[in-house]
Amino acid sequence: MPAINREKLKNLLKAEEALFLKTHPKSFDLYQRARKSLHGGVPMLWMIRWAGTFPIFAKEAKGAHFTDVDGNDYIDFCLGDTGAMTGHGPESTVQAISEQIQKGITLMLPFEDVIWVGEELQRRFKLPFWQFALTATDANRFALRMARHITGRSRILVFNYCYHGSVDETLISLDEEGTPMSRSGNLGPQIDPRETSKVIEFNDIAALETALSSREVAAVLAEPVMTNIGIIHPSPGYHEALRELTRKYGTYLIIDETHTICTGPGGYTASHGLQPDFLTLGKPLAGGVPAAIYGFTEEVSKAFAAKLSVDDSDAGGIGGTLAGNALSIAAMKATLQNVLTEEFYSKAIVLQEQFTAGVEGVIKEFELPWIVKQLGNRSEYWFRPRPPKNGGEAHAAIDPELDRYMHLFALNRGILMTPFHNMALISPETTPADVDHHTKVFRDAVMTLV
Repeated sequence: MPAINREKLKNLLKAEEALFLKTHPKSFDLYQRARKSLHGGVPMLWMIRWAGTFPIFAKEAKGAHFTDVDGNDYIDFCLGDTGAMTGHGPESTVQAISEQIQKGITLMLPFEDVIWVGEELQRRFKLPFWQFALTATDANRFALRMARHITGRSRILVFNYCYHGSVDETLISLDEEGTPMSRSGNLGPQIDPRETSKVIEFNDIAALETALSSREVAAVLAEPVMTNIGIIHPSPGYHEALRELTRKYGTYLIIDETHTICTGPGGYTASHGLQPDFLTLGKPLAGGVPAAIYGFTEEVSKAFAAKLSVDDSDAGGIGGTLAGNALSIAAMKATLQNVLTEEFYSKAIVLQEQFTAGVEGVIKEFELPWIVKQLGNRSEYWFRPRPPKNGGEAHAAIDPELDRYMHLFALNRGILMTPFHNMALISPETTPADVDHHTKVFRDAVMTLV
């Protein structure tokens, strides 16, 4: 494929913007109204980055589709960026929410169901002890606090262009010279992350040992597969080396499964036999109701208990008033019991394979220097000829203008992809026809570029 004509791409974007405005008049009107009370006209800052010149206002969602206020129907491949990976409104979860909401939402007291959830988490992830939070960000924060408290070490280690929610210490990256720096866009950092964190490239075993050898790192916080800068799989043997080196240097290993739960019922950890000291997970656990969990080994539990003063446990920076509330627990139990099952994954992954094959077919047909990678029921295409082995390589290949065009082209034809990168999630509610429609729209978009 010859180089993309940037002037042509700019004109194509303008045409898609005009089409978007024409087909979303009510969303536009609501956006203008929202700007009078909401900063940027949106409820969360990042929503100003949607592919259109203003956000779509949703009306209702069910399964793998949603409609907007203008009556447009969409196939939802974003699915709340994993938060709705179960599909919108799974029946058993909705029923559990409806029943629990009549009996109490939050009490700062446990319900019996919380024991069932703990036992199920033990079964899936093979870690004995569990605690609850409302977001994976908080679960990661709490695990990091525990690791620092036990070890007495101040630093953590993360991977270049990792994603762990809004955890302050993870907003660190490497510049082009390989020097650590506060990540671009790190808004008002409370502290320079170079004082709290080390950062290295994923899949670099030598750099990992160098970073840990000083014995000042309390914990490595890692996705088992990087997912927010493209899907970057670990090189053969990397996880074995990560586990061996963290143990060698007395560093805890925290595996964040918030996105990689797409791999299977026990996430990448269960599918590949990982042995973390801590595991964190949020987003889809309660079918879209805010909920998260963090689990840890018996060794961690004993070490933490030995250093924990009960009188200080309520104001130590771990926990939250609404964490483990009755509504979240009821939704989590129903979702784990009836939705995030082996059947869920077997069906969704087959559809994801169909999605990936469709994209690969178009890439091959037009001889594009692009790739598509899959992890469970998650796929992502990337505008580079070879799979990146780390975050730095992936970040160097970002093409914001082309990204936005592909998103907006799809949006105007009834497809919502995950914002900021070309990622698609598939739920069992997605149909083969939905997947085929994406393949057609993807091919049509490519046709306009060649």
